[in-house]
Amino acid sequence: MSAGTATARTATASANSNIALIKYWGKTDDLLHLPTTSSLSLTLDETWTTTTVSFDGGADGQDVVTINGVGVEGTARERVHRFLSLVRERAGLGQDEAASVVSTSTVPLAAGLASSAAGFAALAGAASRAAGLDLDARALSCLARRGSGSASRSVFGGLVRWNRGTDDASSFAEPVPCALDLAMVVIALDAGAKAVSSTVAMRHTMRTSPLYPAWVEASAADLAEALEAAASGDLERLGAVAQANALGMHATMVAARPAVLYWRPGTVAVLHEVERLRRDGLPVWATMDAGPNVKVLTDTAHAGAAAEALAGLLPGASVTVRRGGEGIRYEQPGS
Repeated sequence: MSAGTATARTATASANSNIALIKYWGKTDDLLHLPTTSSLSLTLDETWTTTTVSFDGGADGQDVVTINGVGVEGTARERVHRFLSLVRERAGLGQDEAASVVSTSTVPLAAGLASSAAGFAALAGAASRAAGLDLDARALSCLARRGSGSASRSVFGGLVRWNRGTDDASSFAEPVPCALDLAMVVIALDAGAKAVSSTVAMRHTMRTSPLYPAWVEASAADLAEALEAAASGDLERLGAVAQANALGMHATMVAARPAVLYWRPGTVAVLHEVERLRRDGLPVWATMDAGPNVKVLTDTAHAGAAAEALAGLLPGASVTVRRGGEGIRYEQPGS
C-alpha cells in the first residue's frame, strides 16, 4: 500500500452487509481482529452503508461521527476514532488531522444484521482514499478487518471467504466460485440493539463454553464442505452445512456460563417453520448471527415462495428477500 502524491481530502464509499454461511465467532487476537476460524459469507443487495470521510479538521480538532443524521458519542465514536487513527498512521498524516465522518445506513444498527460489516467496509474505503492511500482489494480487506472482522468480507460481492490467517497480512477475504444463484429471506423479529454485544458475547463464549473448542474444530470441515457445495451447485448440501454451523455456534453460546441466549419465541417458531417448509419440498435452510433474527438461505427461484410462506407466520415481523450483492464502490467527486 502506498500514499498518493495528491491527497484527496474527501471521499465517499458504499458497502453492503453480508451474512455468514460458515460463521465467524471468536478471535485469537483482539487488536488485529484475527478470527479463530475461517468463514464464508454472502454479500447482500439492498442493505448498505454509504460513508463520506473528510479530513477537514473535524470539530475543535476532534473526529466527528454522524450516522443517519445523529451525532455519535461514546464507544461507537471511539471505535471510529481508533480506526481513523490507524488510517492516519498508515498514510503518514498527523494524528491532529481530524476528520468528519458522515454515514447513512439501511441496516438496523447492532441488531445482528451485519451493520458493522457494511459500516466499517465503507469507512475503510472512504477513509483510505480521503487520506491518499491507494489500496488493492486485499489490502483494503485487511484494513476493514481492523474495524470489524466481518467488514473484511463486505469489500467483495457475492460469495466470500475470509481466511483466518496468522497475522495482519494473511487474514483477508476473497471472492470464491459459486455455481448457485443464492438468495436470503431475512426475517427481522427485532431490529433493536442487542442487550449483549457480539464482542462481549464472543469473549464470554470462548472463555466459558465447554462446547466452543469442538465447534471451532468442526468449522474447518464445514467450510471445506460449503466451498465444494457452492462450486458444484449443490444447494441442499450447502444449506445443510450452513444451518448446522449456525446452530452449532448458538449452542456454544447457550452452553456458556452463564448462557448467552439471543433467541425469542418468534426465533424458534421460524426455525420450526423452515423445517416444515423443507419437508414439504421447499429448499430452505436457516442461519442466524448474534441476535434473534433469522435468515433463510435458498435460491432466487424459490425466494419469493419462501418469503410468502414465512410472512404469514409472524405478522409483526419484517420479511424481505435479499439476493447476492456487489462489493465496495466509490462515488466520484461531483456526482
